[in-house]
Amino acid sequence: MPAMEFTLDVDLVRGILVQEHAEASSEIRSLGVFQALTESRQRQDARIGSAEDVGTLACRPGCAWCCHFTVDVRAAEVFSILDYVENQLSAEDQARLHAEISANSQLIRSLDEDERVTRNTRCPFLVGAQCSIYVARPQSCRNYHATDVAGCEKSYAEPDNLDIDPDFAPGVYQAGAAHVEAFSAAMREAGYDTDAYELNCALDTAWNDRDARARFLEGRTPFAQLAGESVVAEFDDLGP
Repeated sequence: MPAMEFTLDVDLVRGILVQEHAEASSEIRSLGVFQALTESRQRQDARIGSAEDVGTLACRPGCAWCCHFTVDVRAAEVFSILDYVENQLSAEDQARLHAEISANSQLIRSLDEDERVTRNTRCPFLVGAQCSIYVARPQSCRNYHATDVAGCEKSYAEPDNLDIDPDFAPGVYQAGAAHVEAFSAAMREAGYDTDAYELNCALDTAWNDRDARARFLEGRTPFAQLAGESVVAEFDDLGP
């Protein structure tokens, strides 16, 4: 998401950081990290949905420009998505996804970082302008939004133009970002990997290396052959 200028709502952000960190920490201990993620997603959607400026969003079903942009995910999300795919999608759809994810991964691995962020890559879960794993979609997809669809369309049409700055809603942005930051902190404190990985490469690796899940649950690096990227905490000075 591009850099934004907004007035920080300290009370809002601090409240979300404290509340989500406490709930996520408790659920990770009592329910396990994957069920805790499921519970956290529901709270994330609710927090975004109750943001005071949520009515300004241009995002609507069938608008899928952003589904061609690069997406980073955490390992817990990768395994959760695979569980959803295996339990909810047909064998035919799974085979198609596996092939498309593998092809995307091979392409993306051949690109350097600058090339990756300036190239459109169609999300393998995009079917008929709709997300086929919407319930289990990544946290970054839940947070991504715009108040003017023209900016998203322009970013899609000109992927190498990094000066395009779509308009975002400050309240929605802060609610979503604070929520993800708090859940990630709870996972990290519980000993789980919280690095960010490119969606297709991580899914392809996890699909072909089923020991990756065990390594993750043991607190080890799940994707040793992928370069994970630590995410800087934006609101670290406001958290618990």
